[in-house]
Amino acid sequence: MTFGSERPRPEPGRAARTLVRGGIVVSGDPAVGDLRRGDVLIEDGRIAAVAPELPVAGAEVVDAAGKIVLPGFVDSHRHTWQTAFRGLGADWTFGQYGAVMQGALRPHYRPEDVYLGNLLGRIEALGSGVTTMLDWFNCALTPEHADAAVQGLREAPGRSLFGYCAEGPGDSAGSGDSAGSGIAAELARMREQLPGDGLVLALRGPLRSTMDETVADVAVARELGLRVSVHVHGGTGWPTGDRVIERMREHGLLDARTTIVHGNGISDDQLAMLAEAGCSVSVSPDVELKMGFGWPETGRLLAAGIRPSLSIDDCPSASGDMFSTLRTGFAVQRGLDRSLTARDFFGFATVEGARACGLEDRVGSLTVGKDADLVLLDAEDPSVFPVGAIVTAGHPGLVDSVFIAGRAVKRNGELLGVDLPALRARVLESRDRIAAAAGVAIDGSGAPAG
Repeated sequence: MTFGSERPRPEPGRAARTLVRGGIVVSGDPAVGDLRRGDVLIEDGRIAAVAPELPVAGAEVVDAAGKIVLPGFVDSHRHTWQTAFRGLGADWTFGQYGAVMQGALRPHYRPEDVYLGNLLGRIEALGSGVTTMLDWFNCALTPEHADAAVQGLREAPGRSLFGYCAEGPGDSAGSGDSAGSGIAAELARMREQLPGDGLVLALRGPLRSTMDETVADVAVARELGLRVSVHVHGGTGWPTGDRVIERMREHGLLDARTTIVHGNGISDDQLAMLAEAGCSVSVSPDVELKMGFGWPETGRLLAAGIRPSLSIDDCPSASGDMFSTLRTGFAVQRGLDRSLTARDFFGFATVEGARACGLEDRVGSLTVGKDADLVLLDAEDPSVFPVGAIVTAGHPGLVDSVFIAGRAVKRNGELLGVDLPALRARVLESRDRIAAAAGVAIDGSGAPAG
């Protein structure tokens, strides 16, 4: 497992050179383009060459005939700790999500529950081709909960960033409550565990804490060299957030290290402020539509000069794979104004996600010198132009192979070194205990009106 920009050390006995040969290459790099038949050479975990044909001498060969070879997906915002309750929130409004997931269930999470959710959730994402993921962790009830969440990510063989959020035990979505100031010591402690790009501040405010607290929290993040990710939207159950972006700009909180999550309902002039500051925006189309945040702002963001990234968001309400997110976001925007193409959305799920995580020089495209984080998809007809198929018809069942920094973590449709049945059993036991303690029916019945 690797955090952020860390590279895994070469394993004893693993070939220093690997040639992924004869696939349909969708590089995501305009300088490389797409290859109907191409090879990708990996040396010491990095992409060494991409070309129609490369010499095989001295390399372990991975036969990619009949496969689409693409950069791994990047999920820029996922509440992974909630994985055990996948599907529970299919019918939830945002108010119901706050009342059930955050208000009723979260207080009963133990550190081991967080660990199991993060471990299974990260493995689930990896198996569907998400090679890089930002875990937006807002269940830090104690320092032990945060440590357990990190441990779950460490044990999953993917590239992860940990978004630490200091929401207190009494917080619930839309409450407007805050855990108070004073996150510096805990954030510094987490920083010691996660050097480099491995730690992100998942900001409580300004919608869930005061502006003064928000300013103080960002100052701590800047001192520690951290990126900042923050929810801003006008969905039901939140403070309106009117002119939040403008107020953040007035306090010097917007720059290229800032990612706005959602952004629904932000006015045109405030979108321009984000673009001018170099901020990124993470769009979660499935959750935004289902929970009443408003239309995903993908097209408006692009018009403002912001190329967004994509994210899954909360696990009870959405699927865990990027294909579903791509399909929803693409279909909605095409229905609204036909302003974006399948290739645009493919870029949102890869290189723009990498940029939102501060890793654009490391992952997100099949570019010489970047880490070899790549995915092989089964392609029934190798002559089909693949980008449209990936966006409109892709699904996790097509993911044949996944490589992280050149190391195979999934081959021939099977995750390597993972006992999924045993892990699932432990997660289900955890889920049932939490639900029973909270008095929540796991079939979704009895949810509060919202």
